[in-house]
Amino acid sequence: MVLLFFLTLAIGPGLGFSDLPHGVRLVGGHNRCNGRVELQKNGQWGTVCDDHWTNKTVSMVCQELQCGPAVKVWAGRLFPPKAPKDQPIWNLKCQGTEKTLAECEEDTVECDDHYEDAGAICKEPLNIEEFRLVDGPTHCIGRVEVKYAEKWGTVCKADWTLQHAKILCQELGCGRAILTKGCCNKNQQGTGDIWPGQVKCQGSEESLRDCPVVPMENNNCTHKDDTWVYCEEQFALRLVDGESKCSGRLEVLHKGFWGSVCNDGWGKKEDQVVCQELNCGKALSQKPRTRKSFGPGKGPIWLDDVHCQGTETSLIQCQHRFWGYHDCTHREDISVLCSEK
Repeated sequence: MVLLFFLTLAIGPGLGFSDLPHGVRLVGGHNRCNGRVELQKNGQWGTVCDDHWTNKTVSMVCQELQCGPAVKVWAGRLFPPKAPKDQPIWNLKCQGTEKTLAECEEDTVECDDHYEDAGAICKEPLNIEEFRLVDGPTHCIGRVEVKYAEKWGTVCKADWTLQHAKILCQELGCGRAILTKGCCNKNQQGTGDIWPGQVKCQGSEESLRDCPVVPMENNNCTHKDDTWVYCEEQFALRLVDGESKCSGRLEVLHKGFWGSVCNDGWGKKEDQVVCQELNCGKALSQKPRTRKSFGPGKGPIWLDDVHCQGTETSLIQCQHRFWGYHDCTHREDISVLCSEK
């Protein structure tokens, strides 16, 4: 009686196994949703005896682990390596009303051999944990991959639409989605798992994680069907080949590549918008010869016939021809000189 009193003080009133630190896990399988069942009690991990192991109990474990539905009750000994001899074995009797395995009562009959360990197989969860675009020139262009069940997989193009790409681009911090298509050359195809799910977005979601996910029907996708998405980069500009970041030849970022801007129609208002956007003070006037002192650029000429009102906060707000349309050569690349303060 005295011992019981002190145990009550140490543990606290009303505390049982479920109130102490506990957890459940499946070990020895090829992912976290299948394997030998192990339960943590009082800070110690032990296996679970299969004497009272039922489909209902497996379903509860699958739900507690946030896996998919239970597939099968399985013998824990089939998930090597076998548990060590000194690891405890909990013989649990669950009523079916518990929410966690730790809430189940212990049977007075002990199991003394890990040959009786219980196992479980649950379906892998399809919910998206993370997502990314890979193997493109920037994080805004590439092959779609999602993380699920703690592993990465590619996304099949079946039922993937520009609507899904718009949500993805927005959450990645990129500009608007401009293209989504089946994958690319062999070097850019995925090599690992193919996500067995499909998103069913309505278009109003802020994240792909908010979209309902359903298992893919008739899944015969290969990595030739991997989804590839092009998002516009968030607009960026820079001055290069000058003495500081506030002077030089103007370049803008588009589709993951830096390109120059043609001087057709360029004037003081355009200079000032650039200097203001770069936090470089006021635009300084330049003679035509000075504008050529930073040399010609290389690569694409992205913008031509740029016209600003002078009140814009970014060059992207100024009128211009379509990206990449111009009648210029790199000898006409514009440069800008700012006061820096």
